[in-house]
Amino acid sequence: MRQIFLLIVLFIVGQWLVKALRRHDAHTAQRTGAGGARGAANNGNGAARQPEAPQLAEPMIRCVECGVHAPKSDSVVVAGQVFCSAAHAQRHGTRPTGRDAR
Repeated sequence: MRQIFLLIVLFIVGQWLVKALRRHDAHTAQRTGAGGARGAANNGNGAARQPEAPQLAEPMIRCVECGVHAPKSDSVVVAGQVFCSAAHAQRHGTRPTGRDAR
């Protein structure tokens, strides 16, 4: 019985510590973010350096021909359809359509 009680107490204390650390990190981030030019680094000529914006992940597209997901910057768009490479766009374009496909 004592062991179960001890485990419950340890769990509650652990949860409290995790929440306290998260609050401290959020408070620190808010304080440094609200500092403006005062907290920014000096780039040598007296002007404050602006913090860099976080880089977002590049959108992925799905190739019409093979179904592989590729970065949008590497994709090829032909007639409104998106392909992972020029070779797949060409192969898809030479495929028969409509009644010719039978």
